[in-house]
Formats: sequence, C-alpha cells, structure tokens
Amino acid sequence: MGTSPIVDGRAPIHAFYSSKCWIEGAALRQLETLAEIPGILSVAGMPDLHPGKFGPVGCAILASHIHPAFIGSDAGCGMALFALDAPARKLRVEKAAERLRQIERPYDVDIGSQIEAAGLPPSPFDASLGTIGGGNHFCELQAVEEVFDASFGVDRDRAYVLAHSGSRGLGHALMEERMSKGLGPIDPASEDGRDYMRAHDHALRWASANRGLIAQRAAQALRCEAELVSECSHNCVACGAEGVLHRKGAAPADRGLVVVPGSRGALSYLVAPLPDAPPRALASLAHGAGRKYDRSSMAGRVGATKSDRERLRRNPFGGRVICEDRALLVEEAPEAYKPIEGVIADLESFGLARVVASFRPMVTVKKAVEEARR
Repeated sequence: MGTSPIVDGRAPIHAFYSSKCWIEGAALRQLETLAEIPGILSVAGMPDLHPGKFGPVGCAILASHIHPAFIGSDAGCGMALFALDAPARKLRVEKAAERLRQIERPYDVDIGSQIEAAGLPPSPFDASLGTIGGGNHFCELQAVEEVFDASFGVDRDRAYVLAHSGSRGLGHALMEERMSKGLGPIDPASEDGRDYMRAHDHALRWASANRGLIAQRAAQALRCEAELVSECSHNCVACGAEGVLHRKGAAPADRGLVVVPGSRGALSYLVAPLPDAPPRALASLAHGAGRKYDRSSMAGRVGATKSDRERLRRNPFGGRVICEDRALLVEEAPEAYKPIEGVIADLESFGLARVVASFRPMVTVKKAVEEARR
C-alpha cells in the first residue's frame, strides 16, 4: 500500500501537489500533526488539501487502528455522475432551472419502499433520503465541454447530472455516538471496531442510495432517464491486510472512473485512475478543487451588494445557480475554491490519473433550508 519507514516517531508524508497548487499553511500543519499520531503508518496529501475541523481535508491516511475523527460527521459523502437520455442542447437553462427547483423540497414518496429497494435497514434518518443537504453539497445539470478519451463512452451530446451528497443525519449520529465514547483509535478486530464498521458501511450504502435518488429526482424533473457513469465515496474507511485506510476528502483510485468537480463556476473533470500510480498515493485521488478561503471569511470577499449577489446566481458559462440562502450563496461562491485546473494538472503530473472528459455547469442546485417531511 506504499508505506515507508517511521522516522523519529512520525509517519511519512507523501505530497502530491506542486508549488503551483496553493496549499494553506494551516492544512500543512494539520498534516504534520496527523503524521505524529501513534499508529499512523503513512499519509498522502492531495492537491486539493485544505484545513478541516478534526484534521486536513484532501488526504488519505493508513493507520493500524480506526480513527473516526479522520472521517468526521459525514461518512459516505461522495460524488455520483449520471448520463441523461437527452441532448444537452435541447435543455434550455431557464426552463431546466425552474423544473429542478423541486428537488430542493423534501422527497414526497414512500421512503420505506425506497429503503427496501436499496437493500438498507430502516433508520431514524430515512426521511431525508433523496435530499441534497447543506454546505458544499449540490446537484448539478452539466453539459460536456470536451472529451479527451472517447474509449470510456462519454457522449459529448448528452446532458449529465452530478450529485454531491452524503449520509445526512445518519453520519452525524454516527459521529455523535463516537464522540460520546471518546474519539480515540479503535482496534478493527475488536467488537467495538466491528460495530463501528457495520454502522460506517450502512452510512456508505445510505449515502450512495441518496445520491442515486437525488439524480433520479433531477432526471424525473427534466423528464429524462438517468444512467450511472461514476459513483464513489470520498469520506470512508477500509480495513485491509496492510492497515486501515482512511480517506478524508480523497476519492478512491481503485474503483473505476472518478469525478473531480471544480467550483460551481468552473469545469468538472472525469478522470481515469492510472494502474501504475505510485503506491505511496494510497490508491487515492483529489476529490475536488479544495477550499481557498473558509466560509466565515467569504462574507467580506463577495456578495456585499445586490448586484454582486445577482452575479453569484449565474456562472461564466451562462448557467444558473439555485440557492435561496443568501449566506450559503456567498460561502460557496466560486471565489472560495482553488482553480480546478491546477488540481487536475497535479493529478496528471504525479502520474495518478488521466483526464477522460470535462463538463460545464448548466444549473447548480444547492439545498439551503432544512424542511420537515410533510
């Protein structure tokens, strides 16, 4: 898996970002602190690295034990890309935006049947299945900008839907439970370790089903059918012979094609992980552009005037942004994120992935206000 010798009690840190890809000093310090934790075997930092609550986001960590804090409160958060059976040119942005507004609302269906169809056990949080959530989560209608490798079957004429969401309240409850017991490392072979992994795996399956239902809702709103292209979690744990691999804001490089999205005002990229990638990358990739500025600082940077807030409801490609929460509109502005082009360039230059296609945003839907299911 790419482990290196422990030196002076610190695990090796393998950096997969260049000097051209700006990394905040706080993220680097978090990476150093993480590597000093007993039982950490190896750390891989990706070009989207940025500071997080319990540690850096945009990294993979190989350890001897399970560390729930590394994953945080949204186990299973990830991306799913779907191809629609409709040409992008026939979907008018304004009409599509109006139709897609309905996926902001609670999913008014028999959730029990959806849970059963997904093969999931019932949980107290199932009412939020099929909903986007807040923060940086979104559902986006996209058009193909460019196809770089036609062998993967990306149709340049079709429209696509990208869903970014996670396990919602289920993942939060999992983290709260662990915090009540203390956030220390867990032996994966112990009963506690097995219990955590069962709950973790449930959250991952739930999150995957959630992304699928979000995309299904978007397709139905647009009167289309959706076909899965890529699906993966970038907040997850995997126990293996060489240790416990934690991915915090890091996409898996061993499960097929991966979407690496930019901000809502930038392109997203579909990439193919390279089979001969360096083992020290811990079979992982960047999961997005990575934040440049934290949410609290964005209010002083953009959106101070009505005209600037109106600008934030459009993107440079002529697309629309649906977000009724003024604070969220500002916090998640394109300016909050690093340029995606630098992240993709680093993935290529370090031999981690090659680009298959790029996609431009047509309509981005962000969930702003939590509503109870009626």
